[in-house]
Amino acid sequence: MNSDFTLAVHSLTLLALQPDRMSTSDAIAESAGVHPVRIRKVLSLLKKHGIIKSKEGTGGGFIFALELCDVNLFDIYNITSEGALQPKCPESNERCIVGANMHKVLFSIFIGAEKYLGEYLKDYTIKEIVNLVNEEQSGC
Repeated sequence: MNSDFTLAVHSLTLLALQPDRMSTSDAIAESAGVHPVRIRKVLSLLKKHGIIKSKEGTGGGFIFALELCDVNLFDIYNITSEGALQPKCPESNERCIVGANMHKVLFSIFIGAEKYLGEYLKDYTIKEIVNLVNEEQSGC
């Protein structure tokens, strides 16, 4: 999994905690502790998939476009990290039984792992992430 996933969840959670106002990419980047360009890349993906919307100019920024319970972590994974679990195999000796087959074997195993990960991530919506953040904040 790459950091785009984490940054997307961070950004969406921050936006969800401020439903009445837009947040700038600079403010989100400051919260996430990364350069605004990194956040803009992630926000662009989320906007492209209709999860957030934006307004340019004074008073502009980003805001949620969907209901918080309609966006789950597997949606975010698919947007930011799909295929990230797939093994990166070097060029192998095709005349060797292991070299000729390792990529196919590992690929099928990790496709299965990604499927299970997806089923698990579907159980967590952005609304639930917000609730978990609030619980951590209150010390419950």
